Amino acid sequence: MTHAMVIAAVDGSEHSLKALEWARAAAVRHGTGLVVAHVLPDSVQLYAARRSSLQDRTEPEEAEDPVSVRIRAHLATGGELPSEVRYASLEGSVPEALRDIGEGARMLVMGSRGRGGFAALLLGSNSRAVATSAGCPVVVVAHEGRGADAAPQASAGRVVLGLHAAETPDNVLDFAFTEAAARGTTLQVVSAYSIPPSPTMVIDSPFAVIPPEALVGEDENAVPAEREMLRSQTERLAPFRAKYPDVPVEQAAVPGDAAGRLVATSNSAALIVVGRHHPRRHIRSLMMGSVANAVLQHAHGPVAIVPTLAESPESPEAPAAPAAPASPASTEESA
Repeated sequence: MTHAMVIAAVDGSEHSLKALEWARAAAVRHGTGLVVAHVLPDSVQLYAARRSSLQDRTEPEEAEDPVSVRIRAHLATGGELPSEVRYASLEGSVPEALRDIGEGARMLVMGSRGRGGFAALLLGSNSRAVATSAGCPVVVVAHEGRGADAAPQASAGRVVLGLHAAETPDNVLDFAFTEAAARGTTLQVVSAYSIPPSPTMVIDSPFAVIPPEALVGEDENAVPAEREMLRSQTERLAPFRAKYPDVPVEQAAVPGDAAGRLVATSNSAALIVVGRHHPRRHIRSLMMGSVANAVLQHAHGPVAIVPTLAESPESPEAPAAPAAPASPASTEESA
């Protein structure tokens, strides 16, 4: 068990409250603490800057922040709390503040949309910016408009990993296995092979889920590329199956479109896990891989975007709590 904490990014919107519930349950499952991080509104930040610049001590030290009040009341009336809950009020832009506090965290959880933007947006700009560049795994919890109907704290359903056997970094696999182990559920591994399907295949038919023991023999009806993909999966997964012997694993190979299959699976999955982008891209790349981008945009349930370990300047051994943001005006307090 690691002491790295789960961070919930909140802004008072219903989307962020749903993410908060997901993060609360994740912290309980992993036996770690929860940091509730809120980036102060521009009006509050401007008030603090004005008071500081004018050195007007007759003004109250802090402007009222209704979001903080609502979040505390929400947690007080909810379910089981983690062993430790901290509240962090951050200054600066939302993406930068969350990236800073996320360094060394187990994961950072946020809603797919915040208060701003158009109601029809599938993914908010802040969610995308943080998922694209944070140094820790970012879990984006879909809002109701995308068809997510399961309770955010529920542990039912499989964890689904999108795997490129030759390129997905080890820490992405480790994150997926850890999540499946914490939930006591099956890990389903989905990979795509790049040849057209057989003419006898029914378009959009469900992909076949293959248990590892079924790979021992030759399936004469399987496409050769499918057999090779399943064998590559088996070889890639072997050390993780040994590390997590209690996690049941199902393997699936699909023709062509991994992102589409992952999105379809997200209707019933507890969590979709994908790597952020190709591991050979430069550190802190602002680009996201096509599969990660498509799944993040369209999945119906929670999606974990996991960066390559080398992308983070910190050692993978996380400190007891996430580092405080660089802004000296940020505040953090325990519950």
